[in-house]
Amino acid sequence: MNIQKIIKIVALVIGLIGVFFLVNIIMTGDEAIAADVSNQGMLSAFITLAFVVLAIATVAAVLFSLINLASNPDKLKKTLLSVGVFAAILLLAFFLSSGEERMLNDGTTLTAFQSQLIEGAIKAFYILILAAAGLMLFFGIKKMLSK
Repeated sequence: MNIQKIIKIVALVIGLIGVFFLVNIIMTGDEAIAADVSNQGMLSAFITLAFVVLAIATVAAVLFSLINLASNPDKLKKTLLSVGVFAAILLLAFFLSSGEERMLNDGTTLTAFQSQLIEGAIKAFYILILAAAGLMLFFGIKKMLSK
């Protein structure tokens, strides 16, 4: 039995379990679930199943991406370069930000470092938006001129 058949069977079983929980929730009804605490266990099981499926999908995506990167050195080099540029943008935005201690509405204090992190993240967002718009504009004009 190959791995694809096993994955299909596991996906089918998880799907059937999800359908079973969904049908139970629909048949019970919103009012009955809200009124009786014992009926809320169905929701808990449904949410747990969703978290399990999310965890499996996340682990599979990260694992297969890393395997693909490890098997292809050119892709690994491009990925590391992209991660390095992204980290450089984050660091640049962080160091261009000023951190000021502030009082929040709920009475707590936002430290200077936390303020600098937030402002840096916003500036990095703006830098990335400008870079994306600039690249789209550049390649759009380049494509129009090449025709």
